[in-house]
Formats: sequence, structure tokens, C-alpha cells
Amino acid sequence: MTEQIVKSRFYARLSEIIVPILTWVIITLPLWLSPFHPAIVAYFIIAFDTYFFYKSAITVYYAVISYKTIIKMSKVSFRKRILSLKPKNIQHFIIIPNFKEPIYKLEATIKSIVDNDYPYKKLNLVLAFEKRESNASIKAIRLKRRYKKYFKDIYITYHEIVEGEEAGKASNQTYAARQINPMIEKKNISRKDVLITICDADSYMSKNYFSYLTYQYLKDKNRQYHFYWAPVLLYNNFWKLPFFVRMQATISSILRLSFLSQSEKLIQISTYSTSLWLLDKVGFWDVDIIPEDWHIYYQAFFMFGDKVKTVPLYTLVNGDAVYSGGIVKTLVNRYEQEKRWASGASDIGYFLKNFFTAKHIKFTSKFKKFIFLAETHLFWPISFFILTVSAIIPPLINPVFRRTVLGFLLPKLASAILTLTTLAIVVYIYLDIKLRKKFKQKTKLINLPFLIIQWYMLPIVSFMLSSLPALDAHTRLILGKKLKYKVTEKV
Repeated sequence: MTEQIVKSRFYARLSEIIVPILTWVIITLPLWLSPFHPAIVAYFIIAFDTYFFYKSAITVYYAVISYKTIIKMSKVSFRKRILSLKPKNIQHFIIIPNFKEPIYKLEATIKSIVDNDYPYKKLNLVLAFEKRESNASIKAIRLKRRYKKYFKDIYITYHEIVEGEEAGKASNQTYAARQINPMIEKKNISRKDVLITICDADSYMSKNYFSYLTYQYLKDKNRQYHFYWAPVLLYNNFWKLPFFVRMQATISSILRLSFLSQSEKLIQISTYSTSLWLLDKVGFWDVDIIPEDWHIYYQAFFMFGDKVKTVPLYTLVNGDAVYSGGIVKTLVNRYEQEKRWASGASDIGYFLKNFFTAKHIKFTSKFKKFIFLAETHLFWPISFFILTVSAIIPPLINPVFRRTVLGFLLPKLASAILTLTTLAIVVYIYLDIKLRKKFKQKTKLINLPFLIIQWYMLPIVSFMLSSLPALDAHTRLILGKKLKYKVTEKV
């Protein structure tokens, strides 16, 4: 093995674990630095708490902006606008990657697509099954027979995992999307006129989604380089959920709503659309990774640079939060889901690998995107620890520092900033109630006090279902333990 190859592998491994290592350094910083430089630790904690307060305020601000815009756009008839544009050439292919999903879930998702108001019968459904699922063909036949009349066509694919692939959504939908290429070539259809929508098996599309998407796509001058995303809110099974998971579903939904209006940072997740042309150019989704949503964005970015962006669609998609019937099983599965999402920290290694070779992209553009990526995955596991326990450690383990003014004030300052931050919860509760009404998940008056009181459990929920699984995912990256894809149960 040459020295060059050894160096290449070393730097690749280092780039993959640099942020996970930094995670552990920051979490343990109050323990190992307080005996020597407690003031530095104190100033770091105060700065972090202040920045977290700023981030919380920004989240609330943009969530409100998004909500108001969604209300405004709900009054626009994109169906009528589409009819005036007459998009004769646009073809839609909706891919639903799934594995062992209950057929009633798939039917509910398909029905939401059937109920759309798109004025042309140019919607093609692609049911992307895994070959290893024993009863996949039975479900496929039943679904195709029941819903074929509603679509231009329904295609069935059976993905078989081959060497070099990871089981999961990325490899399945790549296999399905590749099958579309020869179909449109035979019909002499341009890939730029084909919109691919990746739809999770439990995502219920809004009635105006495809009309809105088509209109936005046709009016977009750089459409072939763009992804299109509407926030997937987790309200479909809200009142079935244990309140721990219900709180997490609310937080996730509000955060997604907030991201929608932050167009410069927006990256699609879960259910989204883009052109077949763009997917074909980047070689579709990398099949050897598990967290694929941000990854496909970075694949496109490193090929086309600043032309690539995610365009917000101000409409709502409804989805299921994790629910497995029993409380313990639900909590375990929710933990595993969060850990899988947090394993997207592996994108940092991919990003750094391409950072210095993609010389056609401006340094500032790459740097901004890297900082956002690294910050997202760094804040995820460390926030709970810095916000809740770090402030009491320096005075506790350094008696001399405890007798200083800064040592005395540190816990009080940290507590005051955190208290101010919790004011955001008032807006969260308001938006939560308003959004659920849109999905017919109304709040009964008797439940309102509990919906407020439950937020006192937020630190525990944040630890159990956010910081801890994220820290688990980062630690696995450091140890080189690959995460295996597990289907998140939603009954």
C-alpha cells in the first residue's frame, strides 16, 4: 500500500470523525478545563446559552413567517394557474420506497395523491418494494389493481440489495428512479420535463401539492438545478402518541416549519421533488449510505455549485410520528429513528472530501454550507448538556472559582438565559394547536392544561429523544461502527 493511499485514508477518516470528537470535547470541557481555567469555561457557557437564545428567537420568527405564508398561499388556486400555463410536457413520477409497510398505510398515502387537484392525468406512481419482503408482490398486485384507474400508469419495482449497497431508502429509490430512464427515452420525453417526487410511505400529500409544485417548477428559471420541499409535519397520529413522543413530534414539526422560510439554508428532507435530469446528472442517490436527504443535496451542490438550492413550497404534508403501540417500544423506536437521522453527521466527511477538490465553487459558498452542516450536527448532541448541567460544574469542582463573582453568577446567568429561551414555548403551543386544526387533530378544552404542563418535561425529552441518540450516533462514527437501517414502526 503506497504512502499516498495511507494518507488519503487517514484524512478521510479524520474528516469523518472530527465533529463527533469535537462533540465529546465540548460536552466534557467543563470537567477537564474547570480545574485550570474556570473563567474560560464560564464565558463559553454564557456565550453558548446566549447564542441558543438567539437561535430560539430566530426559529420562532421564521416559524410564524412560514405559517402566515402558508395561510396566504392556501387561498391561491394553483390549479387555475396551471390550466392557464398548459404544461403539456410535464410528467410526474411519484416514488414510494417502502419495506414491510402495512398495506393500509400505503393505501392512505396513495389516496392522498389520488385526492390531489392537479388538472392533468400525468401522474405516474412507482411503488418501490424490496425483493427480500416476502409478501411484496401480493401488496403490489392489490394496490395496482385498486388504484390504476387514477394514474397515467403504476409501475412496480423490486429492489435487490447487491454488494456495495446499504439496505435503506437510498438504494431502493435509486433502483426505482433508474427504471424511469428507459421509459422516458422510449417516449422521447426530456428529463427536464420529468419531475420525481420521493414520497415516504406515511406522507399524506396536500391537495394542492402537485399543482403548486408544477407551477413553481415552470416559473423557476433555474428549475433543473433545484429541489422542491413542503414541510412534513408529524400530526397524523398525534393523539395516539405517548406524550414524550408527542412533544418531540411538535418540536420537529415547528422546526421544519421554521426552516421553510430560511431559504438560504433550506435543505429538503423526507418527502420532496426534483427533476429527473438533476438526479441523472449526479448519478442518483449514493447507494452505500443510509441518511440520504441532505446527501443528495450535497451531491448536486458539488457538481453545480450555487445553482443548487431547495425551493420552499408553502403547503403542508402530513405524516406519522413513531408509534409502535406500547409506550416502551415506541420510545425505543423513536430513539432509533433519531439516531439514524443524527448519523447524517457522516455527511461532514463527504463534504470535507469534496471541499478542496470542487475548485469551480467559490470558497465562501462552500465554507458557509460547511459551517451550517457542522453546526447542525454539533448542536444536536451538545445542547442539552451545555444548557442544563454545565453551568453548575465549574463552581462545583473548583472551590476557588466558586468564591469569585463570576463563579457565583454563572449558574444564575445561565438559568436566566434559559428561562428567557423557554418563552418560545408559548409560540410553539399556539402554532401547534393551529397546525393540528388543519389536519383535523383538534385540541379538546380538557386537554389544553396538560398540553401546557407537559412542557415542564422538555429537558428529559430533549435528553432521551434528541441529545442521547445523537451522541450515540456520533460515538458510533468515532468507533467506526456502521449503523444498520431499521424500519421505523408506525402502526
